[in-house]
Amino acid sequence: MPTAVAAAPDFARMKRELAELVAIRSENPPGREIEAALYVRDRLAPLGFEIALDEYKPGRVNIEAKLVNGPGPVFALNTHMDVVPAGGGWSSDPFVLRESDGKLYGRGACDCKGPLAAMLEAMRMLASERATWSGTLLAVFVADEEIASEGAKLYASRKPKIDFTVVGEPTSNTVYSAHKGSLRPLVRVLGVPAHSGSPHLGENAILHAGELLGLVAEQHERDVRHRTHPLVGGASLTVTRIYGGHADNVLPGACEMLLDRRLVPGEDEAAVKADIAAMLALAHERFGLRAEIVEWKPTTGGATETAPDRPIVLASLATCRAHGIAEPGPFGFQGACDLVHFRSTGAEGVVIGPGTLSVAHKADEFVPVDEFEMSSLIYRDIAKAMLTG
Repeated sequence: MPTAVAAAPDFARMKRELAELVAIRSENPPGREIEAALYVRDRLAPLGFEIALDEYKPGRVNIEAKLVNGPGPVFALNTHMDVVPAGGGWSSDPFVLRESDGKLYGRGACDCKGPLAAMLEAMRMLASERATWSGTLLAVFVADEEIASEGAKLYASRKPKIDFTVVGEPTSNTVYSAHKGSLRPLVRVLGVPAHSGSPHLGENAILHAGELLGLVAEQHERDVRHRTHPLVGGASLTVTRIYGGHADNVLPGACEMLLDRRLVPGEDEAAVKADIAAMLALAHERFGLRAEIVEWKPTTGGATETAPDRPIVLASLATCRAHGIAEPGPFGFQGACDLVHFRSTGAEGVVIGPGTLSVAHKADEFVPVDEFEMSSLIYRDIAKAMLTG
C-alpha cells in the first residue's frame, strides 16, 4: 500500500464529544439509547459511513456504521451506549463533564462513553487515511449492556459477518481476551403454611431454604470453585438475594433465593444448568426439600475467550506496547461483557478501553485524560493492523 502520513486525533474534539455524550441521559433503566445513537449517526454519516439504526423497543436502539474500503476482513469497534443510574454521592453534576487533576469526571466517563468517544475519533482517522488499509470497518454501538445485553444479543442473533472485534470497556488500555459469564436462577423453596403458634402443623420454607443454603456453600467449596481458568480465575456459586414470609404470625409456605453462578471459559451453560438441577434433586434426597427453578434471570451472558495466539490478540498486545503500555496482558475479566456475543458470530476479539472498572458504577466515575486520548490511537492502530487486505 502507498505510504501515507497517519491522521492525528483531535483531543479537544474528543473531550467536547465526551462531554456531549455524558450529557445524554441514557441511564439504564430505562436506557433510551436513541439520543446517543442519533448523536453517533450525525458524526459518522458525513464521513461516508453507511448507517443502520435498529430500534428494537421504543427508545432502545443499536447503531451500526459501515465503511467498505476494498477487499479484506471485517473489523468492528464495539461498545455500549447505556450507563448505570447516576445515584447519589457525586461531587458535581454527574451529567456535566468535569476536568480536574488529569481526570474527566461524569457518569459514563469510563463505562462506556469514554471508549465510545475514542472510537468515534478512531473512525474519523481511519476514514481519512483509507489508502493505508483495506477491508470493511464497522462501528457497532449497542443498547442494554448494563442489564441483560439485549442489544448485543439481538445484533449477534442476525449473524453479521465480522472477523475481528475490539470491545470498549475500561481496562486501563490493556488487553483482556477472556471474561466470565453468569447464570442467575431464581429458586423457590416450598413449605406448608401454618399458624406460627403451631409450627408442627406446617413446614417452614425459610428453614428449608437454610438447608439449601448450606448445600450451595458445599457445592461451591467442593466442586465449583475448582473449575478454574488461567486468566479469569475460578468459577463460583453463591446466593445474592433471599425473600420469604408474608405475615408475622404465619409459617412461610415459600421462600425464594437468587443464585449467582459465575462461569469460566470452557464451561457449557447447559451442563451448568443441569448441575444446578442435580443440586436441587440432592436437596430433596438429603432433606426432603421441595424446590423449583421459577425463572432464569436475564444476565449479560456466558463466558468466552479468544486464544492468546490469535492474530487479534497478538496485534492488540503489540499495539498497546507501541503506545507505552509496559504490561499489556492478556488478562481476563471477573465480570462479563458483550465480547461473548460477538464471539458467537464467529468473530475473534479482545476488550480494551481507557479507565478502570474500580471507579465504574460509582459516584465520581472518571477516565484519566491521558488514557482517554491514547485509546483513540490504540483503536486506530489495531484496526489498521487487522485490515491488511
